[in-house]
Amino acid sequence: MLYHTPMTITVSEPGVAPGPLNLISDVDGIRVGNAQDHTVRSGVSIVLPEWPCTGGVDIRGGAPGTRETDLLNPACLVDKVDAVVLSGGSVYGLDAASGATAWLSTRGRGFRMGASAMVAPIVPAAILFDLSNGGDKGWGMTPPYRALGIAACDAAGREFQLGNTGAGLGAGAGMYKGGLGSASAVLKGALDGGDLQVGALVAANPFGSPVIPGSSTFWAAPFAMNNELGVQAAHSGVLDRAPMAGSKLHAAPGGNTTICVVATNAILTKAQAQRVAIMAHDGFARAVRPVHTPLDGDVVFCLASCTTALPVNEHLSLSLIGGIAADCVARALARGVYEAKSLAHMRSYRDIHGV
Repeated sequence: MLYHTPMTITVSEPGVAPGPLNLISDVDGIRVGNAQDHTVRSGVSIVLPEWPCTGGVDIRGGAPGTRETDLLNPACLVDKVDAVVLSGGSVYGLDAASGATAWLSTRGRGFRMGASAMVAPIVPAAILFDLSNGGDKGWGMTPPYRALGIAACDAAGREFQLGNTGAGLGAGAGMYKGGLGSASAVLKGALDGGDLQVGALVAANPFGSPVIPGSSTFWAAPFAMNNELGVQAAHSGVLDRAPMAGSKLHAAPGGNTTICVVATNAILTKAQAQRVAIMAHDGFARAVRPVHTPLDGDVVFCLASCTTALPVNEHLSLSLIGGIAADCVARALARGVYEAKSLAHMRSYRDIHGV
């Protein structure tokens, strides 16, 4: 069987184009902060909206590590999220959300409990495994992640770096150095009185390969926009039938995981945000092979900043948002690998392929 990837085709809805920064922060109100420790070879990324957002989540990986995901169930009380944390460090990295919670509480941001002056910031989180990447993990009783969570909040803004930054610093993607990636898409006039904005932030650390084995072509290449993955050579040849080709063949359970936040400016309910998160997981499948394995803890969060209403036919509009979100996820995942730099034994895509 011949596999052919036409590099001149963008698989997207007519009129969809990247936002001005081609980052998740092109979505109204969405800001991102990153902090990393190069000695530890790990880091934290936080999506810190300017105001509380409607949240949803979907978990597909077989080895997830998460915090406060149950409350995003549409049947649960709280319907707004103050921040979402993506962290390296496996179970230790969940402490980054504690740092973000403290940072938010000192600024009076969070769920208010009656007449009390106290607030309870709502900070869901997910982690990836980077403990075996060779960094100094001898932190004893003081893992660095709480401090990194606070530092990431301090750094939040519209513009940020991709690749070896934040939660992507110590990541590996199949046989390649992984990294932090982001992408956005704007569809003019798609919402009631405004443009549809969609974006994704991905910390790419999958077991599977983001590149077609035996080539330099990303699986996500057909979805790329504006040369965001460089000039991708058209791949035309026999598809390697080995289902694990290019993956981390000697990986241990939990030693991987891709974690993601998608965002939109549309006004969504919690149930609708959950549906977008479910659909957005298809972006992983478009960018990695194999995907959602027992060795990955794949998680997608969805945030809706709720600045523009859906049209009357909200079901069709929601389908459109989910489809565009999946494309953004695929693009962001590949960008994280494309922008990464070699780190110790983990060689980058550019070094391996001489880009």
